[in-house]
Amino acid sequence: DLVTLLGAAGTGKTLLALAAGLTQVMDTKQYREIVVTRVTISVGEDIGFLPGTEEEKMEPWMGALMDNLEVLTEGESQNSDWGRAATNDLLHSRIKIRSLNFMRGRTFLNRYLIIDEAQNLTSKQLKTLLTRAGPGTKVVCIGNLGQIDTPYLTETTSGLTRVVNRFRTWPNAGHITLRRG
Repeated sequence: DLVTLLGAAGTGKTLLALAAGLTQVMDTKQYREIVVTRVTISVGEDIGFLPGTEEEKMEPWMGALMDNLEVLTEGESQNSDWGRAATNDLLHSRIKIRSLNFMRGRTFLNRYLIIDEAQNLTSKQLKTLLTRAGPGTKVVCIGNLGQIDTPYLTETTSGLTRVVNRFRTWPNAGHITLRRG
């Protein structure tokens, strides 16, 4: 029900979570869709207001997800424009990008929920997200404790550290630390 996946940059955390999610949504049909969320903390200067829908506003933050999706679907479309378009349409109907800011009060049923960059979440924020998981939902928390961008969090105070330690012995949870790419 809960998987935590930690590792340094480039170890394949997002790639593995996305590949497992696509397999469980598209092939085995264990879940209805993949929902991806992440905290929107800038590494540098803020670029200001972004127009558009919730998914359009989240798009700049989802570069890693899109890069990994491209790797996973390479060759799937048999190099035709129609095949690529069909693959992209199918994937976009099964992968939903949601803002962390609008999660309170929601319940995800039969979803594969990926919480990316979870090292930047407080314990309270991560608890809010974990309690959104309703029956039949799997939650995958991905993070790199060496890349905390939230100024008031450290490796020991990150919500991700707390979740890993808290659910370590829970039989419905699993933890993986990737050592190298």
